[in-house]
Amino acid sequence: MTLNQADSLSPKPILPQVSVIVPIYNGETDIPDLIRCLQAQTYPVEQVEYLLVNNSSRDRTAAILAEAASVASSQGITIKPLQENKIQSSYAARNTGIRVAKSDLLAFTDADCRPQSDWLEQLIAPFVDEDIGIVVGEIAGLPGDTLLEKHAEHYQVLSQQHTLAHPFCPYGQTANLAIRRQAFKEVGLFRPYLTTGGDADICWRIQRQSNWKLKFTSTAVVQHRHRSTIKEYESQWRRYGRSNLYLHELHGVDLMREKTTPEYAYMFGRWLLKELPINSVKAMAGKIPAIEIISTPIGIFGAQARSQGQRLAQLPENAREIEWLQDQ
Repeated sequence: MTLNQADSLSPKPILPQVSVIVPIYNGETDIPDLIRCLQAQTYPVEQVEYLLVNNSSRDRTAAILAEAASVASSQGITIKPLQENKIQSSYAARNTGIRVAKSDLLAFTDADCRPQSDWLEQLIAPFVDEDIGIVVGEIAGLPGDTLLEKHAEHYQVLSQQHTLAHPFCPYGQTANLAIRRQAFKEVGLFRPYLTTGGDADICWRIQRQSNWKLKFTSTAVVQHRHRSTIKEYESQWRRYGRSNLYLHELHGVDLMREKTTPEYAYMFGRWLLKELPINSVKAMAGKIPAIEIISTPIGIFGAQARSQGQRLAQLPENAREIEWLQDQ
């Protein structure tokens, strides 16, 4: 028997059990594609449970989840539909999943995400290091057709590289994140009444209040839709602004400095008189992507929306509450 033959006959290591938690609100259009991505995971089906938490949806989410669970069961895949009807918050829904989860490793994604087939296997691999408490995977954009989608994809707006470089402390977005159950036991669960910024909050609490370390793995990839309309884009950046204010109140991080009207005017004028003609020529020559022609006005619009979100935000008092995980 050759060495290679001996290796092929040796038993493969048993991968740890994992609970995947997905909060869902009015997700009837997203659930079918999400389910297909979960069914395609290379992670052993007997070692994973998918906890899909319906957060007071008003569409057909509940019925679709029940049907998906029945079909998955016949395929040996464990999908458990759950309900969180008390608090309208994705973080409260995630807490519901955490409490029900049977595993020591908890992975998180969202209904509008599309995990690649080896996503879970790659996301869980770093936990072989027993000092790792948080693993952050990468977020890539789904292909889009609108100018806003192309802009976001070109500048990798959703990439975890941005959040990992946060000057206060690195963190990962819950669209692609895994956390040890023990870490939640030590610092508490997500703040259930927080509506944005909860991913940064939990990662910062774990890193600053415990000895657990954070690890980034670029090979664990989920794809996410970029915002395709002006209204969606504005809402996204206003939410980022609210998150700035909330995290300032909770952790003392610096607020984003708001640009003045003259500063915005200078940026727009410089684009109109200098960048626009130069980049138009470069784009026609194939030297830069065409989307760079209008990147500055899109960026200005996003910055204004973020500033407004930060300026108008007010942290609800109950958003400071932390729920705790009771031993089962």
